[in-house]
Amino acid sequence: MSDFSEELKGPVTDDEEVETSVLSGAGMHFPWLQTYVETVAIGGRRRKDFAQTTSACLSFIQEALLKHQWQQAAEYMYSYFQTLEDSDSYKRQAAPEIIWKLGSEILFYHPKSNMESFNTFADRMKNIGVMNYLKISLQHALYLLHHGMLKDAKRNLSEAETWRHGENTSSREILINLIQAYKGLLQYYTWSEKKMELSKLDKDDYAYNAVAQDVFNHSWKTSANISALIKIPGVWDPFVKSYVEMLEFYGDRDGAQEVLTNYAYDEKFPSNPNAHIYLYNFLKRQKAPRSKLISVLKILYQIVPSHKLMLEFHTLLRKSEKEEHRKLGLEVLFGVLDFAGCTKNITAWKYLAKYLKNILMGNHLAWVQEEWNSRKNWWPGFHFSYFWAKSDWKEDTALACEKAFVAGLLLGKGCRYFRYILKQDHQVLGKKIKRMKRSVKKYSIVNPRL
Repeated sequence: MSDFSEELKGPVTDDEEVETSVLSGAGMHFPWLQTYVETVAIGGRRRKDFAQTTSACLSFIQEALLKHQWQQAAEYMYSYFQTLEDSDSYKRQAAPEIIWKLGSEILFYHPKSNMESFNTFADRMKNIGVMNYLKISLQHALYLLHHGMLKDAKRNLSEAETWRHGENTSSREILINLIQAYKGLLQYYTWSEKKMELSKLDKDDYAYNAVAQDVFNHSWKTSANISALIKIPGVWDPFVKSYVEMLEFYGDRDGAQEVLTNYAYDEKFPSNPNAHIYLYNFLKRQKAPRSKLISVLKILYQIVPSHKLMLEFHTLLRKSEKEEHRKLGLEVLFGVLDFAGCTKNITAWKYLAKYLKNILMGNHLAWVQEEWNSRKNWWPGFHFSYFWAKSDWKEDTALACEKAFVAGLLLGKGCRYFRYILKQDHQVLGKKIKRMKRSVKKYSIVNPRL
């Protein structure tokens, strides 16, 4: 075991406390800290100096963490442990949680740390800060999960689940539900493995019934552990997805839809784009009517107008018989291309180029003008500059052609982007560029004949 692990695990006596606070295993010495600690040890202005010492330690620990100086942060931590004896009861009660958060961060990244040292630190902190037992147990389990130790994580969660101390408060109840839900997530993982095993067996196989029963048992345990948590307002994406998958697997589609609908629409829950994505994908799998799909994506559009599903949303709106939907379909495309991350999305530009032409052919110039009026001052520089024309043509000629068509329709044949693409000599795209030129001349919104 490393020296670092031994230092962490070794008990600290009263006689040793000052020395270990100042002199580390690596032999680093801090004279300013020595002065503070000696003052605390011999009395005098004890309370003031004690507060100054711990406050200084905390500041230096935070700075070391920000700079990823893990050994230096560990050095300071030895001195910060004295805050457990602070005369201020509020600070003394808060100390275990602060020490746990700082210490676990250091141990997670320290090059000399190992699994044994982290586990020892976690167990000691659970006993020191009993009020934080559940929280530390949950975070300890997540650490174990990160290192692939599923059985140890599950055992840790089971112990925390049965732990009892003090009053049964609402915050403690939520923590217990969270611990149970994570335990359920581990059971879901086992269930998924069993389900995969079951899919490889023939129904006539002698082992099929045994595996099927095993799968059912794990699903029941998982459902029991997760169902309580997802009723509490919060963001529970992995738990909801796991729970819904099992409900669908056993044919309870109504139950799955109810869970997803509540998760997406219950006003007590925080706004969550994923909730609407999960509901949309579920309804799509169930071949729900177009109107239902549109209603779900309409809310997602209001939350994340640049989401990749917006192109599907546009397609649904474009196919709708309602004029308001077709008008919204244009707004959605403009909305997607407002975002820098979507400027190279050739599908979005293809959709917009084709849809603009169809709308203008259908005498809906007002729809285009409404969208363009709020963008005409910044889209030309954002999308249709001479620089972008050269860059787009060099990187992706197909993208450049689609953008040039849109630029021509919105800005006319005098647009620098459009003119640059028009002048390019390309054997394959030559005919397309000629058609584009004719369409721009006929349908551009700056054409006085429209």
